[in-house]
Amino acid sequence: MNKTILLNKRPHGKPSLDDFKTVSEEVPTAKEGEVLLKTVYVSVDPYLRGRMNDAKSYIPPFELNKPIQSGIIAEVVDSNLPDFKKGDFVSGILDWKEFQTSKGKGLNKVDPTVAKLSSYLGILGMTGLTAYIGLTEIGKPKEGETLVVSGAAGAVGTVVGQIGKLVGCKVVGITGNDEKVKLLTSTFNFDHAINYKTTPDLKKAIKDACPYGVDIYFDNVGGEISDAVLANINKFARLPVCGAISLYNETEVPIGPRLQPILLTKSATMRGFIIGDFAEKFPSATKQLAAWLTDEKLQFSETIMEGFDTIPQAFLDLFDGKNKGKMIVKV
Repeated sequence: MNKTILLNKRPHGKPSLDDFKTVSEEVPTAKEGEVLLKTVYVSVDPYLRGRMNDAKSYIPPFELNKPIQSGIIAEVVDSNLPDFKKGDFVSGILDWKEFQTSKGKGLNKVDPTVAKLSSYLGILGMTGLTAYIGLTEIGKPKEGETLVVSGAAGAVGTVVGQIGKLVGCKVVGITGNDEKVKLLTSTFNFDHAINYKTTPDLKKAIKDACPYGVDIYFDNVGGEISDAVLANINKFARLPVCGAISLYNETEVPIGPRLQPILLTKSATMRGFIIGDFAEKFPSATKQLAAWLTDEKLQFSETIMEGFDTIPQAFLDLFDGKNKGKMIVKV
């Protein structure tokens, strides 16, 4: 049988396992003009939380009692398409199913001899592209500047910090436990890292870590952490807004500092971005990331859970900070 994970109900606040439902159906067969895919790796990402709401956004919401989708690496087990053959591996936005058919649209071949398959969901996939393009196109880093990254031990954050170092920035990361603090400075070459959960005055801690102020703030979390960083930005600071995971499960819009006076007086630029808006940059960005990876100038971290049934729990663990780097399920 073929397991499928559906959206059972829309969460109110933080999601739970009850919001998902696993059903079984027959394994499909590839018809003319189709391939049959077997899921190998599944990416779980914070942005999926927004798609669980029935709200207009940059991407349509998931439908109730329909499969949830995310980035997936799959093996072609049968093909009636000339561009794909049995044994090929592909990446794409696919259903949370063990087996599924596809007409080939949106599928990209990936080469397991160049890099391990899971890396195409992380450092060589949307994670790496988000980090590279968000930092270079919006952050516009210059040698000698100070870069602060929130959610720094996450999939995107670890890459952003390393790229910042490669282009000559001082890099400070904000994360949620002491183990991750050590990881950032020892493995990912951050100059300094702050555990926001054990820091009584985060605004002061950032000031101490960034004595010359913050030139670039790569924001993955929003909320009070971002409030503390913004209090330390320099004139002409650039603030790429990649995510706001601290707010995704809020049932009411929290009231925080009004940003306009800060942005105005600092002549700062804050810009939210969706990586799909930069599709024309993907080839050159992937080439640069692959070159750095080959030259061992980039490290990447993964938290891999095993088994198709663990996908919902892996997603929930993101909101408790249980992942180091990219959270992936190996089916």
